[in-house]
Amino acid sequence: MNIKKVLIVGAGTMVQQISFQCAMQGFETVVYNHRAGSLDVCRQAHQSFAEHFQQARGRSLEETEAALARLSYSTDLPRACEGADLVNESILEDLAVKLQWYPQLCEHLPDSAIITTNTSTFMPSQLVGSIVRPERLSERTTPELAYLEAKWASLMSYGLTVDILSEVLPLEGQINTTSIRRQVERIADRTEQELGPEKGIYLEGMERDWGKLPRPEDPITVGIDGGFVRGRNGKSRGEGHFEVIAGKSIAENDSKCFAYVTHYDEKPKRRLYEVLKSQGMQMNQQVTFLSDGAENVRTLQYDLNPHAEYILDWFHITMRLTVMRQMAKGLPNEEDPKATEKALEHLKRIKWYLWHGNVYRTMQAVEDLAWHLDCQEPSEAQAKLFKTVEEFERYIHSNQANITNYGYRYRNGERISTGFVESTINQVVSKRFVKKQQMRWTERGAHLLLQVRTKVLNDQLRDTFEGWYPEMKEVA
Repeated sequence: MNIKKVLIVGAGTMVQQISFQCAMQGFETVVYNHRAGSLDVCRQAHQSFAEHFQQARGRSLEETEAALARLSYSTDLPRACEGADLVNESILEDLAVKLQWYPQLCEHLPDSAIITTNTSTFMPSQLVGSIVRPERLSERTTPELAYLEAKWASLMSYGLTVDILSEVLPLEGQINTTSIRRQVERIADRTEQELGPEKGIYLEGMERDWGKLPRPEDPITVGIDGGFVRGRNGKSRGEGHFEVIAGKSIAENDSKCFAYVTHYDEKPKRRLYEVLKSQGMQMNQQVTFLSDGAENVRTLQYDLNPHAEYILDWFHITMRLTVMRQMAKGLPNEEDPKATEKALEHLKRIKWYLWHGNVYRTMQAVEDLAWHLDCQEPSEAQAKLFKTVEEFERYIHSNQANITNYGYRYRNGERISTGFVESTINQVVSKRFVKKQQMRWTERGAHLLLQVRTKVLNDQLRDTFEGWYPEMKEVA
């Protein structure tokens, strides 16, 4: 773009220097401020700069006078914006003020004008929502470098990312872990802003219309599970963890993962819905959700597809039963020599009923086990197992609608477990946030990094950048 006219907004020390340098470089420069007194101060500063450039920098009188002639000052915003090719904003460092002011600026700017900001405490992405055609907001990093920084930082530590980038690119001393982290957060913030609003129900169209849709592909299977990340606010390494939900959606010849921080994300259902839509989900397509039965996961998967089925993960059922089997082996047998044997037999019956999807008989068997334990001699082992059985009873009761005939599904080659999600938790969360990583995370920092990491793992980050910067696609 051929830049001829530059508009500088503000009148502080930085504005005084930037505007004079622009004029010295041959650009027609307009300084805007709504206070005439501030412009008078700026004009006097420019006179001083001209004298300094002559005395200390060896510039001629003609050069400085030409620069002063290219400078103009205005309190009229529409007039100052006329014909501006480049805008540099240096107003009060207050986000609320900037967000309120940018729509006024954009109302009068030419569509082709490039917008820059001198903010030092906010990320430019925080201003995007208030700018008409936000692609005009210029950034200090080339898209190609931003892409590499985000991609590598999502796959390895920030420190290692700096080391590798400095090794392969002429960037030594120009980047650090803080700049990399902010770059990742800026990119994630932008993707978050592009995500649609959260809704309670995502069913599209009417039931009478679903039958008219094209025949869908094979069913989509979605597995959801949780993990924990060490939080920054914990007093010790054993405290302060927060939950991360991650999952994987498997469609024909395509699989995608997603993740978010439970108590930070405000659009979890929208996030999952967009993953399913990207895989071509139709309202007449069968979708199977497998989850561990936690309440926050149960509510996540509902009302995304009218033909969805929800299944309680067999793996998590058997994990609980295995724990109770180990606890039963520690029951005292002085009063009843067969206490452990009877408890194990009850647990065997519970597992058999669950395997065949018989919730009614399962609940009876659980009650029988609780009655058996209640009749035992009080002990620490008995009390712990009794409490665990009560928790298991509540768990089955809460998820009884999602218990299916696992044996039938297994014999027909259908999924009954989220084993494939365990590898996703390891890939998405553990490898970057837990294993060999000594960092403690804020919920915001972890959530934003997760969004970039899942895009990288889904091979979507490049497409996202090419959507933002079409010239990257042309180069590729």
